[in-house]
Amino acid sequence: MAPGSRPLATRLHQYGPWILGGAAVVAAIAYEAAKHHVLHREETIFFLAIVPSIILHEVSHGLVAYWCGDDTAKNAGRLSLNPIRHISILGTILVPILLILTTGYAFGWAKPVPISIGKLRHPRNQAVLVGLAGPAVNIVIALVAGFAFRFATHGGYVPYGGPDAWPLGDEILFLIGYANVIIAVFNLIPIPPLDGSAVVERLIPTSALPGYYRLRSAAMILVLLLVFAAPGALDSLFSHALGYWEDIIL
Repeated sequence: MAPGSRPLATRLHQYGPWILGGAAVVAAIAYEAAKHHVLHREETIFFLAIVPSIILHEVSHGLVAYWCGDDTAKNAGRLSLNPIRHISILGTILVPILLILTTGYAFGWAKPVPISIGKLRHPRNQAVLVGLAGPAVNIVIALVAGFAFRFATHGGYVPYGGPDAWPLGDEILFLIGYANVIIAVFNLIPIPPLDGSAVVERLIPTSALPGYYRLRSAAMILVLLLVFAAPGALDSLFSHALGYWEDIIL
């Protein structure tokens, strides 16, 4: 039987308890947040925009890898828009919700799409394309949503208040773009395992790669320090990127 073709009942039996448990936790967090007037409409829409955007980001990695000769993601059933195949309860749901509630912005991840760099036809060059595919998709979504917002608001002019005071459709378009700018910019930071590190890896001489790979496994600590210990640096980075995006669409 081909990967990903197991009967629905079997998959529900395997993943059902995790899905129900995750949904219960999310519902409890949302209930408590709404009860204490912490989670507002804007944060809810932002979260709902983040999740599919992260999933599209991951699928794009696998799709470009497939175009370049690596069928690992395809054989694993990960070239799919079915969110169940990609959601990490921790990274796609719980961490983004908690960060939105505590910091106002979200950091999250889906289950990484499996890539076998050795299967690519030109591994060193095409690994860069695979790595940058995710941020590229988010940039495209941000621009499409942004220009749709500009069209819907007759040139981007919003006469009053912030997003939560706008008509719902305008708010949704703006926050979809906003979320995708943040995802793209964050993932372009050149620290492994973020996608921007693919460019750094291409510039490293082949002879130095073994040492780099040994260090790369510990680099996630730097990412977590950036997120939780130096949020001001991220705020500045995001603010500049969002400013450029707003200049383009407005």
